[in-house]
Amino acid sequence: MTKDLTVGDPAKALRSFCIPLLGSIVFQQLYNLADSFTAGKFVGEDALAAVGNSYEITLIFLAFAFGCNIGCSVTVSQLFGAKRLNDMKTAVYTTLFATGALCLLLMGGGLLFSADLLRLIHTPENIMADSKRYLDIYIWGLPFVFFYNIATGIFSALGDSKTPFYFLAASSVANIGADILFVTAFDMGVSGVAWATFICQGISCLLAMAVVLRRLQRIRTEGYTPMFSMHLLRRIAVIAIPSILQQSFISVGNIIIQGIINDFGSAVTAGYAAAVKLNNLVITSLTTLGNGVSNFTAQNLGAGKLSRIRDGFRAGVQLVWIVCVPVALLYFFAGRWLVYVFLDHPTGTAMDVGIRFLQIVSPFYFVVSAKLISDGVLRGAGRMQTFMIATFTDLILRVVLAKLLSAHFGTTGIWAAWPIGWTVAMILSVLFSRGGDPRYYSRKAD
Repeated sequence: MTKDLTVGDPAKALRSFCIPLLGSIVFQQLYNLADSFTAGKFVGEDALAAVGNSYEITLIFLAFAFGCNIGCSVTVSQLFGAKRLNDMKTAVYTTLFATGALCLLLMGGGLLFSADLLRLIHTPENIMADSKRYLDIYIWGLPFVFFYNIATGIFSALGDSKTPFYFLAASSVANIGADILFVTAFDMGVSGVAWATFICQGISCLLAMAVVLRRLQRIRTEGYTPMFSMHLLRRIAVIAIPSILQQSFISVGNIIIQGIINDFGSAVTAGYAAAVKLNNLVITSLTTLGNGVSNFTAQNLGAGKLSRIRDGFRAGVQLVWIVCVPVALLYFFAGRWLVYVFLDHPTGTAMDVGIRFLQIVSPFYFVVSAKLISDGVLRGAGRMQTFMIATFTDLILRVVLAKLLSAHFGTTGIWAAWPIGWTVAMILSVLFSRGGDPRYYSRKAD
């Protein structure tokens, strides 16, 4: 099923497209939440710290997968909106070949240097072995992560946000069951958590790719469709590389911050690991809604319907703020109970750290959500320079302030760096996108 986002009421079209995306990302985050829940509840606080510690490094690999997703999705959206269906198919096949080569390189580097990366972030010795075990298994599953992300990017580019939702709902529920089974029945510890995720992601990836390829075959085109195009690869790379750099630098920044946190001890690391999973659930959900705005912008830019971009921006901001209201209230007032979900017998330090983090960052979800919608407009229009400026400003501020403020205010100073970085970056991003002003996007995509 495909959906043309260039027709109909813009707000209604965007809402109907984005709501399944939101459901999809919630289920996708259940993978990580399930890992942390199982490790913390059925293995112990150190196991939770190990999974959370490794997670910061897995975000580097996810940055590359996300960049490939965005590069493919925006390009395919623009070509689909312009009805250039032969080029659209070639763009998909080109992405698949390029992604396969990139994934192999990352796997080789990851397996060789996983221990070095863990030492780089000052991983405590009592969780080093489990952290490396979890990370190595994750790296072996990178092909599933990459090609599943490409599949969801193609679905979104064609206006189909429901199919990825169905896949993720099924695989996430299966992952929760497999996590508990491998850890409790098979007594596999952190390895069981990692292998459960590996298996469930693998099945989901294979099914998603099968559906994508079948759907592409059903789209009728005239003439010969090349399997690879250097021109389209460059066009994809113009979007993908800045997105990869953005996400990679964010991951590197998070690793630096993780190193600062680790210096406070494993109890602080465990509390942060629990709270940051909850925070990432929100941020990733908001980012996914921003990606929906990217697809909406790209299709309408390709079709030359520039006036719809502003309407999409406004509808996107309204949608994310509706999401932010209950989440911010829940995290601020019920943080203790949410953090407790991940910790079986928490120390007072771990619990206090998790609660304080959520209370500081959750009121600013309204700020970062406006930035992410503006980012979505910029990405969909291919304006990657301004997109990166706003993102790097946020990152640099958070890393520098985390280091400086932690020296004077301890962990509270680290958490305070998030709202400051978000606020400054939001102002820049909204100004750069000019609120979806169609005069700012005066030319169609090439």
